[in-house]
Amino acid sequence: MQRRIAFASFAGTAIEFFDFFVYGTAAALVFPTLFFPALGATAGTVAAFASFAVAFVARPVGAVLFGHLGDRLGRKRTLTYTLLLMGVSTVGVGLLPSAASIGVAAPVILVVLRVLQGIAVGGEWGGAALLAVEHSEPGRRGRAGMYPQLGPGTAFVLTSATFLISGVTMSREAFLAWGWRIPFLLSAVLIAVGLYVRLRIAETPVFTAAEPSRRLPLRTAFSAHTRHILLGGGALSAAFGLNYIGTVYLTSYGTTVLELSQPTMLLLGVIGGIVLVAATAAGALHSDRVGRRRVILGGNIAAVVCGLVVFPIIDTGSVVLVGAGLCLLLAIGGGVLGPAAAFMAELFETEHRYTAVGLSYNLATVLGGAVPPLVATALQASYGSIAVGALMAVYGVVSVACVLALPETRQRSLERLARE
Repeated sequence: MQRRIAFASFAGTAIEFFDFFVYGTAAALVFPTLFFPALGATAGTVAAFASFAVAFVARPVGAVLFGHLGDRLGRKRTLTYTLLLMGVSTVGVGLLPSAASIGVAAPVILVVLRVLQGIAVGGEWGGAALLAVEHSEPGRRGRAGMYPQLGPGTAFVLTSATFLISGVTMSREAFLAWGWRIPFLLSAVLIAVGLYVRLRIAETPVFTAAEPSRRLPLRTAFSAHTRHILLGGGALSAAFGLNYIGTVYLTSYGTTVLELSQPTMLLLGVIGGIVLVAATAAGALHSDRVGRRRVILGGNIAAVVCGLVVFPIIDTGSVVLVGAGLCLLLAIGGGVLGPAAAFMAELFETEHRYTAVGLSYNLATVLGGAVPPLVATALQASYGSIAVGALMAVYGVVSVACVLALPETRQRSLERLARE
């Protein structure tokens, strides 16, 4: 059962984040041309990244909606709903006609589907994290929480590899016409696999043993833990900034500014995704030995330094150094996010844990995932890439301050928190 739980939490987040990253890669490579052609190259790219960013605004909505269901109905049942919603919205993007076919309706529908993606993934992570952590032994919660955290890195590898294969096996015209749709439509198969796995797992013992509360999870979460929700989001925001600059913005920056080929950037993305997976695992496992707070604090301090040095490395235009810069971004971000599932779960009581964890984590994704890719293009155009790096360094400073204001949680008992 433990192996089945680990695989279910990993597979679900990998599938949902595959769908999520597929959109981000397409926003960097094809959406400016297909859905925002009248805006020109720079404005079209900004608009495409804005459509990518709206999902992050929707993620807290998903955290509240599915958090309420997860705290009332259970983790297992709620995760089935999030997976289905993500599948429908992602396949819908793959079937959507371009602006040349249906005019302004195309970008409008695109944004609606992206909002649904955001709601789904906003509800997904908290449930997947709790499914793993609440089933685990006290001294191994970092290890258990590693599995849902491996999903995003794996998804980035799959996304880059899928677009790479599609791009090198067909012409640019064919890729723009229909090739980009393949990853979106493939998600239907992955969703079916994910549902099969999740329907065969048990509800978490911590949730089953807890007495049901008659109070609204959202109300109790904020009344008891407003400070921890906000600080937890701030503590992880720099890591998300590094990850999304690496996974989304650099794909566009490398092809348009550095003039590297699209296959080259996608291949670097595959390598970077593997580094992200390894760093996530290392951070999670290390947190069981030295504590969650120490690992997250060290990673955020490294994020400050990384922000100041990474773009001078990338701007050399050397494929090797661009890859090194990308791997540096993802290694630091992954190291911070590795312990995040265990850290977040240990901060909150069982009766509102799904809601509180989802809100805090998705606050971090809004701050670090939505804003940096959206403003990076404008910053680079006005002040150069050094401004993007400075933004990342500022994020690191803020996250360091937030971590210092939070307690260590490694020794906490989830069962005791359930009784409280």
